[in-house]
Amino acid sequence: MVLPSGPNQRWSLDFVWAVHTDGRCLRMLCVVDNFTREALTIVVDISLADVSVVRDLGRIIARRGNPALILSDKGTGLTSRAILR
Repeated sequence: MVLPSGPNQRWSLDFVWAVHTDGRCLRMLCVVDNFTREALTIVVDISLADVSVVRDLGRIIARRGNPALILSDKGTGLTSRAILR
């Protein structure tokens, strides 16, 4: 994989999770610019619906412009119709 040589060439997107002290699971959406290593967003919630992920990506794109590539893992978290559109 070619390393990015400037901002907005490649973003990484992933879901991570943590367990709160009361036992609730917290999901986090993390989007990072791979060149600048800037966290473009970290959204924390108990549940992250596909439409909210699309909305959050739209906010980042409105602020920074379209990335050339968004890289994510092969998990099922980003395979909904809303995300693929």
